Parts: sequence; C-alpha cells; structure tokens
Amino acid sequence: MDRARGAALQLRPLPPTSSADPGGSEASFSYKENLIGALLAIFGHLVVSIALNLQKYCHIRLAGSKDPRAYFKTKTWWLGLFLMLLGELGVFASYAFAPLSLIVPLSAVSVIASAIIGIIFIKEKWKPKDFLRRYVLSFVGCGLAIVGTYLLVTFAPNSHEKMTGENITRHLVSWPFLLYMLVEIILFCLLLYFYKEKNANNIVVILLLVALLGSMTVVTVKAVAGMLVLSIQGNLQLDYPIFYVMFVCMVATAVYQAAFLSQASQMYDSSLIASVGYILSTTIAITAGAVFYLDFIGEDALHICMFALGCLIAFLGVFLITRNRKKAIPFEPYISMDAMPGMQNMHDKGMTVQPDLKASFSYGALENNDNISEICAPATLPVMQEEHSSGAAPGVPYRVLEHTKKE
Repeated sequence: MDRARGAALQLRPLPPTSSADPGGSEASFSYKENLIGALLAIFGHLVVSIALNLQKYCHIRLAGSKDPRAYFKTKTWWLGLFLMLLGELGVFASYAFAPLSLIVPLSAVSVIASAIIGIIFIKEKWKPKDFLRRYVLSFVGCGLAIVGTYLLVTFAPNSHEKMTGENITRHLVSWPFLLYMLVEIILFCLLLYFYKEKNANNIVVILLLVALLGSMTVVTVKAVAGMLVLSIQGNLQLDYPIFYVMFVCMVATAVYQAAFLSQASQMYDSSLIASVGYILSTTIAITAGAVFYLDFIGEDALHICMFALGCLIAFLGVFLITRNRKKAIPFEPYISMDAMPGMQNMHDKGMTVQPDLKASFSYGALENNDNISEICAPATLPVMQEEHSSGAAPGVPYRVLEHTKKE
C-alpha cells in the first residue's frame, strides 16, 4: 500500500518551479526594453523635426521682414535649438535600451513628421484637385512609412545584452566583426579614391561614404549610451579604456559624416539626399549591428522576413514622401562665365579660371535666363528686365543690375 502510494506520488506531475519564471520574466522585460527604446527614438525624431522646422520658420520670417536682429537673438531659434538637443538626447538614450537594428530604421519618423508639418503650415490656398495632385504621393508615402514602422517595432530582434566593457571588447575582437571592418575599410578607401581623384561626384558614391561612416557612428553610440546607462544604474563602466575609444570614434565618424553630407547638399537636392541617404544608411547600419551586436542570433525566419518587409515598406514610403517635394531653384544674381562658349571652368585640366554654372558664386553683372523658368529675386535686390527691340541683333537675354548711388 505504501509502495503504491509512493509510486502515485512519483507519477503525479510536479508544479512549475520558479526556474521557469526567470525565462518568462526576462522575455517580458526584453520586450519592455524594446518598447522603451522605440518610444524614445520616435519621440526624439519627432522633436528634432519640430525643432528644425521652427528654426527654418525663424530664418524665413527674418528674411521676409525688416527686422535687423540676427537669428540667434530670437526666442524662436533658441526654442528650436533646445528642442533639437532634447530630441537628440532621446535618440541617444534609445540606443541603450533597444537593439540597434530597431532604432536605426525609426529615423523615418522624422521624414513623416516633416512632411506633415510642411503641409499644415502651408499659407497658400489650393483647389482640391491641385491639392490632391500635389500631395497624394505624400499621403501614400506617410501611410506606407507608418505601416513599415509598425512592422519594424513588432518584429524587431529581441536580443539584449548588457553593454559592459568586457562584452564590447569581446565583440570588437571577434572575427566576424574584424572581417566586416576589413571589407568596409577597403570599400571606403575605394570610394574615397574615386570621389577625390576621379571626380566621381555621383550621389550614390557620396552617400555610400556617409553610410559607411554612419554605421560606425551608430555602433559606437550604442556602446557609449549603454555604458553610460549602466554607470548611472551603479555598475560603473567609465574606468574601461574601451569607453573612451568608442567615444572618440563616435565623435570622429560623426564629424566626417557631416562633412560629406554638407558636400552632397551643395550638389544635389535635399529631398534626393534624404531618400537615398535613408535607404543606404539604414541598410548598412542594420548590417553592422547584426555583425557587431549579433542582433538576429536566435530569431526565427518569420520574424526576420517580416522585419525585412517592414524595412522595404518604410523605404518606399520615405521615397514617395521625398519624391513629391518641390525642388528649390537656385538664384544666381550674376552671370557664370562658364556659360559662355570657350571659357575654361574649374573642372578642366590646366589653370583654374572660372567656377561652374552651379557654383555658389560667379563673376560679372549679367545673368543668363535661357534655362531658368522662374526666379524669385529677393526684395532688396533691384532687378530690371532689359527690353530687346525686334531690330536688334539676335542675342541671349540677360538681366541688367542697376543700383542707386546709396547702394
């Protein structure tokens, strides 16, 4: 009898022990960290977009008025600067909570916010047909970007690791990352050679340089942010030399990245830079995060495919939003000498004589208007159109600048 009772007790299923609880609580905690990081990134990008539009509004308002104050003496500009710092701080903190592969694609939120803010603050009145014809792509792009963002947050990788000095050093000397760095350095040197020596000023070449530098920036930002958060929580990480190595790399790559972006903005439209740069930077940054931080280790194929689908939908949405922006026509108040036949420009071999037609400055007092459909001249620049009689010799119409004695 006692033996039967003992056998029955042995066959009875044991209640779940607390050993299974840590796994469940760890999983729920990791999802909570993902949510915190995603919300911080979305908040940061929204605030940065509002800040940039506030500063742009300040510049436009001062340019269109007789206010002699400089832009940095206005409250609106300082409010925009404060919001920009707050937004960048939120984006920086988000890297400490969520995987890099989740935070990087969320920069599409800033493009969505800029498109919506630009439509809201339009002062002109549009007919319904014109409004739909001009902004239908923006609305479709915003919808696609929002759907892509939702898929990114839902199916993001769930890998979490404490950013201690030992873990970062271990990742830094791992052979996959060393191989990735070797390939990236070779590709960067080749692109830089063609850009500097062969004058390969294609937008893809420039933005690939930006994306390669940006991938290292986000890798180092996550390491620095994670070590700072652990130090604030009581686990001091600032005494590790790897922290300062990552910090220096973060600053250096960010500075050179901004320099290449500035050069691209002088040659190409900002909307084209935004769309192509977002696609290239996001793709390379996700690859760097997957190699360095092993973001997708342990993820099933369905989650990876849905995450990739979310990236593609967000890419398409950003492309449609930026594709619909009105391109600004640069204003040239003087003639560019390379518009005349036989003149040597700065890209010809030999002595440098004159800049290109697209240069930021030019010489002379006339401007060729053949290929310019509309020019918005500043109110402070007196411009008169010279009338050509029908009997005059055929020639190219030019603008003639006439100034008063005071000017």
